[in-house]
Amino acid sequence: MIRTIGDLVIAFDCEWIPDAQSARLLFPDTAALSEEALLQKLWEANGATPENPQPFVRLMQSRVVSIAMMIRERKPHLPKEQQVSVKLVCLPKTPEVEESRDERKIVGGFLAATGSKQPQLVGFNSRNSDLRILVQRALALGIPAKGFLNRPAKPWEGVDYFGRDCDASVDLMDLIAGGYSGRNAAVSLHEAATLCGIPGKFGTHGDQVFEMWQQGRYREIVEYNCYDAITTYLLWLRLAWISGRFSEEEYEQEQELVRDYLMGLCEQPETAFLEAYITEWDRLLAIKESSHRF
Repeated sequence: MIRTIGDLVIAFDCEWIPDAQSARLLFPDTAALSEEALLQKLWEANGATPENPQPFVRLMQSRVVSIAMMIRERKPHLPKEQQVSVKLVCLPKTPEVEESRDERKIVGGFLAATGSKQPQLVGFNSRNSDLRILVQRALALGIPAKGFLNRPAKPWEGVDYFGRDCDASVDLMDLIAGGYSGRNAAVSLHEAATLCGIPGKFGTHGDQVFEMWQQGRYREIVEYNCYDAITTYLLWLRLAWISGRFSEEEYEQEQELVRDYLMGLCEQPETAFLEAYITEWDRLLAIKESSHRF
């Protein structure tokens, strides 16, 4: 499953919504249409029905509104107890500021950092969704992404985020489901995480993001995005452990590192929302522990 662990690992998650500007470009005679009318055209083009008036809009026609990352960095030259650190980063950093919500800044910032540092990326359904929308929106917006999009001639000659045999990109859903998408093999992030005692979806769900955007609840979108990035990271840690990349003691230490870091963030006003994540984590762990008694 997990074959290697890079010195720099980024577990990431993207949030996106239908892009009204895409409708203005795709369809003729839309100059005078309102944003609401433009979005309606997008939904109609993507198969809207009376039963499902707002269907999933294709990635190319969507707008990335948030990217959250849980970053693990290992510095081998330091003493063992100081080698590993974790950090939570979100784009936009100040969602209340209109300029920071610019999609070019969000997508461009992530692609520039990834392209220059070339970390090991970890996602959930990232091969078919997150990585794809980043490529498609970079194409639509004209964002150079040489380092991110580089494809070496052979898998062992460099980082390849789109190669099936390259460990540079780890798709947890693909690994857990074994590459199958049938009913019996399919797995969601919520299901996989929750059954492991890791917070899945609670409070907010992905299909609410567009409504939140329309209501101007930009920070709540970022907070929800951060939850998913942390969950993806913790699920990766667990899969790495059962794959033999961590001993049980090391796995416990890695989890404690995350918990201590998040607890520290809870003391800061702008990241106090993480207290809800810790509470849900504790609730699930209590259930897991009680089940071992029977």
